[in-house]
Amino acid sequence: MSDSNISSSSSDSASIATVDQNVGRSQRITDGGQTFSPELRHWRDVFWLAIFIIHLIALGFVLAVLGLNRFKKSDRLNIDRYTNRVWENNNGLTENYWPKYAVAGGVGTVLGWTWLLLLGSRANQMMKVSVHILTTYLAVISVLCFWCEQFFWGVAFATGAALQFLYVISVIDRLPFTMLVLQKAVKMVWSLPEVMRVAYAFMAVMLLWMGIWSFGAAGVVASSRGDLGRWWLLVVLSVSLFWTGAVLCNTVHVIVSGLVFLVLIHGGRNASSMPPNSLMKSLQYAVTKSFGSICYGSLFTAAIRTLRWEIRGFRSKIGNNECLLCCVDFLFHLVETLVRFFNKYAYVQIAVYGKGFNRSARDAWELFQSTGVEALVAYDCSGAVLLMSTVLGGLITGTCAGVWTWITWRDRVIMVGSTAMLMGMVLVGLAMVVVESAVTSIYICYAEDPSLIQRWDPQFFNQMSETLHQRLQHRSARAREVLTHNQLDSHMQDAFRL
Repeated sequence: MSDSNISSSSSDSASIATVDQNVGRSQRITDGGQTFSPELRHWRDVFWLAIFIIHLIALGFVLAVLGLNRFKKSDRLNIDRYTNRVWENNNGLTENYWPKYAVAGGVGTVLGWTWLLLLGSRANQMMKVSVHILTTYLAVISVLCFWCEQFFWGVAFATGAALQFLYVISVIDRLPFTMLVLQKAVKMVWSLPEVMRVAYAFMAVMLLWMGIWSFGAAGVVASSRGDLGRWWLLVVLSVSLFWTGAVLCNTVHVIVSGLVFLVLIHGGRNASSMPPNSLMKSLQYAVTKSFGSICYGSLFTAAIRTLRWEIRGFRSKIGNNECLLCCVDFLFHLVETLVRFFNKYAYVQIAVYGKGFNRSARDAWELFQSTGVEALVAYDCSGAVLLMSTVLGGLITGTCAGVWTWITWRDRVIMVGSTAMLMGMVLVGLAMVVVESAVTSIYICYAEDPSLIQRWDPQFFNQMSETLHQRLQHRSARAREVLTHNQLDSHMQDAFRL
């Protein structure tokens, strides 16, 4: 086949893809009032709702017992008699460590509120700083851990710094488009002040739960169990806190997504066709009929999404190492299969249509693939950038609590610092999820009907369309390269046989 034929075929395939994409997205939701219609809403994933509530009640009781056992008096509830033959005794008290967690909660809240307050004027600069400073911060903490003779944590943070550096290098060419998307998402969120109040309210709820959680965690740190026993308990408590924090973050995600979707559908929050009390209806469904789906998705989505970002970043920089590429491709396709059933875009479908989580995730992903927007979503790194900001906020929170612990109880600095870091990440994440919700809603609306984005911001629509066209051409070129390479290998094998 000649070069001209290949070029013509490339142009035709790109044109066909674009036409198919526009035809597939021509369906538009015109009656926004049906979005929150009670007749279309049913209780979804009730099993996971029950599991989450039972988990909160049971854990709340356990946390109260663990904290009270060491509050103002060692072994107040005589729990140590069951463990003193196995683990060492320790005369620490809950109040020795609880103030450190209070500092962590305060620092995390201040960072989250500061992020929301500066969202309209300095958000872009703050995200750029987070991307570039996180590697340095991780490296500095690694050095401090080695200095404190905490070799495991020193290696862990050094590995994190190396992975962060490699990831940023691998996606450096995507950052301009990513920052553009985040800038437009911030513009949307800033025009909806009620969204900020939702984030503040959920931060307050999270702080209340963290007060109970940190009371029990402080009791564990002060307990008579040996280091191994304490660490296992802290890991279990941390998993619970992560799930609870993810549920609250994704609840905010659903509330904000529903509101942003309606604003884009109706052409503005002040449009006459905008349904009344949209925010309260979105909040009502998020914490009732859709809450089970949120609890279910929160268990798996974050881990799968993070793994996908890392694999995509490394996959794009492997080059011609076929053995390594084969292994990474296997992991990539495995994760892509999981993403079909667990992705953050499901929360927009939950907010708009009231579907169950798995169906929402599958429908969102099939929408992206059928319209070609999946190429644009894969190119965008906005979620990773927001995660970097969240991790940086957690590290700052953990550092503040860790430094105070180092001054008073040096042997507990890693325990307190690592769990305080998780508290900070959850609180800062509640601020970041507001922007992420706007990003996911923008992509869903662009896939549903591109004219929604064109009406909202024509210049941004042109930039998105141009980038999408480039990504589709890039994928077409890569597919032709792989096909040509396979044909060449086949011809060489046939020649050797002859």
